[in-house]
Amino acid sequence: MAAPSATLPERMARLGLREADLRYVCTRSSGPGGQHVNKVSTAVELTHAPSGTVVHCSDSRSQHTNRALALLRLVEKLEAARAAAAQERKAAASKRRRQRAKRSYGTKQEMLRDKRHRGETKKLRGRVSG
Repeated sequence: MAAPSATLPERMARLGLREADLRYVCTRSSGPGGQHVNKVSTAVELTHAPSGTVVHCSDSRSQHTNRALALLRLVEKLEAARAAAAQERKAAASKRRRQRAKRSYGTKQEMLRDKRHRGETKKLRGRVSG
């Protein structure tokens, strides 16, 4: 997540989020708010076209406030997605590094000793003559 001191425009610029990529759809809200929310389109649905991320906000009776909250939630959602992707890349790189690492001399000797022991055990499974 971004530093708390970063402003919303700075966070948007860091994500490469442009106003042209955003699509706002205003609809009538539901829930408390009385006649106002029943008559006025206060709920806001914000879609980020390139990523397909959608955020819905109907917290306030004011469309302006809901629009600002929706934008804030969208930025947070995109930042979380970017952080998760970065974490996935780091985990994959770490896994590849572990897989390519050579075994230590002691580990390899222990493995070979266990394999010899397993082979000797299997040899004892032969037919019993008698």
